Amino acid sequence: MIRLKTESEIEKIRCAGKIVAGTLAILQRAIEPGVSTIELDLLAERLIRQAGAMPSFKGYDGFSNSICTSVNHQLAHGIPGSYVLKGGDIISIDIGAQYEGFHADSAWTYPVDTVSESDRRLLRATESALYQGIAEAVPGARVTNISHAVQKCAESHGFSVVRELTGHGVGRELHEDPEVPNFGSPGHGSVLKPGMVLAIEPLVNEGSPDIWIVGDDDWTIETQDGKNCAHYEHTLVITENGNEILTKQ
Repeated sequence: MIRLKTESEIEKIRCAGKIVAGTLAILQRAIEPGVSTIELDLLAERLIRQAGAMPSFKGYDGFSNSICTSVNHQLAHGIPGSYVLKGGDIISIDIGAQYEGFHADSAWTYPVDTVSESDRRLLRATESALYQGIAEAVPGARVTNISHAVQKCAESHGFSVVRELTGHGVGRELHEDPEVPNFGSPGHGSVLKPGMVLAIEPLVNEGSPDIWIVGDDDWTIETQDGKNCAHYEHTLVITENGNEILTKQ
């Protein structure tokens, strides 16, 4: 069931979104060769709690950490640990914060020092796909208008979109209805209405769209062909005249 949010609920999600955005901005400055992913996780948790919120991911379905850190060919749900970043890596950080019972969710993929031109193209295309999808998130549109825009943009740059993972509603729960796929024909799915809060999140692969879950931790999702991938996400609310991004940095 899709839950339309009240103005007071949207304000709480807006506060959570500011915390998420602020934390990502500080994490971005901390990303450099020699930094471990667990160091980024501990920094994020400290910042979220100092801001008066709780990490949305910690304990979610048994997840052990406060953020997801996915490096290079890891697409999503990477568990922070002893891995030390090196120049040429790309790292996707997915982060959520719960403020007064309401969540906001965002992800961004960052270069570590100097990366290849192919990785720069991948990051630019995925970020562009995010904003192309957001442009379609207006009252009266259908969910798959967003999906189609994301797919069209990613594929126009020669990349592929992952089918198994989707965007989603956000509110009292981290994941709510509706699902927001990153592929499909326009004109299908729920009609977007003011008060709907969505997390739009393109997940884009350099090569094949096929993915798998790493067996040794049952969380980390990787590309099957070992090629790199990117993940961008914003939480937004549908307004009377369009939308408002709630996790904008």
